[in-house]
Amino acid sequence: MLAVAATVLIFIAVFLVTNMMFQEEEEYKAGEKIEEGINKGQEKLNEQGPILRISRPFFRRYVTPIVSTMKSKKKIREKYKRKLASSGLTEILTPEDFFSFKLFLIIGFPIAFFIIRWFMEEDWPLSVIPVVAGLGYVYPDIWIDGKIQQRQKEIMQNMPFAVDMLALSVEAGLDFMAAMTKVVEKAKPNPLNEEFEILLKEVKIGASRAEALRNMSWRVDLVSIASFCATLIAADSVGASIGPILKALSAEIRQKKSAEAEKAGATAATKILFPMIFLIMPAVIIIVMAPIAMGFLQ
Repeated sequence: MLAVAATVLIFIAVFLVTNMMFQEEEEYKAGEKIEEGINKGQEKLNEQGPILRISRPFFRRYVTPIVSTMKSKKKIREKYKRKLASSGLTEILTPEDFFSFKLFLIIGFPIAFFIIRWFMEEDWPLSVIPVVAGLGYVYPDIWIDGKIQQRQKEIMQNMPFAVDMLALSVEAGLDFMAAMTKVVEKAKPNPLNEEFEILLKEVKIGASRAEALRNMSWRVDLVSIASFCATLIAADSVGASIGPILKALSAEIRQKKSAEAEKAGATAATKILFPMIFLIMPAVIIIVMAPIAMGFLQ
C-alpha cells in the first residue's frame, strides 16, 4: 500500500510540475506574440546585431522574471530608462530586460569563449574567463552608449531640414501639429521622425503640447533639441507666431553644425599626427633607406 501510494503521489507531482511548466511556456509565448503585435519591434530587433538578437529570448525568459522581483528594481528602472529612450530601444527592451542582458552575458561570453576555443582548437588560458565575464557585463553599456551617440548624430543631421519644413508648413497656414504631421508623412524614416511620431501620439492621447515637447527633450537628451523644445514651449505659452521662430531656430542649428564641422576639421590635423609619426613615417624611412643600405652592404 505504501509503495502504491508513493507511486501515485510521485505521478501526481510529476503531472502538476509538467502541467505548470507547459502552462508557463504557453503564457510566455502568448505574451511574446502580443508584445510583438503591439510594438512591432521585431524588425528593429533584427537591426541591433547578433548578440542581442540571439540573447534576447533566453534572458527575457529566464533572467528578466528574476530581476523583476528584485528589491532594487526601482533603481534599475531609474538608471536605464533614459538610456533606452535616448537610444530608441524602448520598443524592444525594458530597463529590467537591459539589466538582465548584462547579467546573462556574464555567463554568455564565457560560453562563447569556450565554443570558439574548442572550434579553433586553441589552448587559450582559462585564467582569462573572469576578464571575459567582466567584459560581458560591461559590453551592453558600451553598446548602448554607441547607439545613443549614433542616434543623436542622426537627429542633428536631420534637424535643419525638419525645422525648415515645419516653418514652411506653418507659414502656409497649417498649425504646428498639422505641420509636424506633414513632416512625418513626407520625410524619410529617421530617428527625428520617430521622435515626432511619439510626440504626435502623446498629444492625441491627451498630453498637452508643452508636456509632449518636454518628454521629447528628455528622451533625446541633446542641448539643441532642449533649446528647440524650450523655445516652442515659451512661444506657445505667450501665443507668439511660430513661423519666424522656427526660421530663426533653423538658422541657429545650421550655424552650430557649421561651427562643429570647422572644429572637427581643425582637430583632424592633430589627430592624424600620431598615426603619421608611428605608422607612415617608419614605412617611408624603410622605403627610402633600404636601397641605400643594400648598396652599402654590397
